[in-house]
Amino acid sequence: MMKNPGTAAVLSFFIPGVGQIYNGTFWRGLFWLVVTPGFWLGTGGMLGWVCHFIAAYTAYRYAEKQSSPR
Repeated sequence: MMKNPGTAAVLSFFIPGVGQIYNGTFWRGLFWLVVTPGFWLGTGGMLGWVCHFIAAYTAYRYAEKQSSPR
C-alpha cells in the first residue's frame, strides 16, 4: 500500500517514530521513539529537536521510495 510521504514526515516530526510505524517499519519507529527522549534528556533539551528533524526526513524519504514506481 502506498504511503503519503508528507503524512509520514509530519507524524514523525511531532512524535518521532510514528511516521516510520505509519510506513510499516515498526523497528525503525521504535528506535526513534526510544532515542529521541534520550537526546532530549541527555542533552538538557539542546539536541532533541535534531532527532525530530532526522526522524521526519527519514520517514519522508522511506515513504517516497516505497511509493515510486519500481
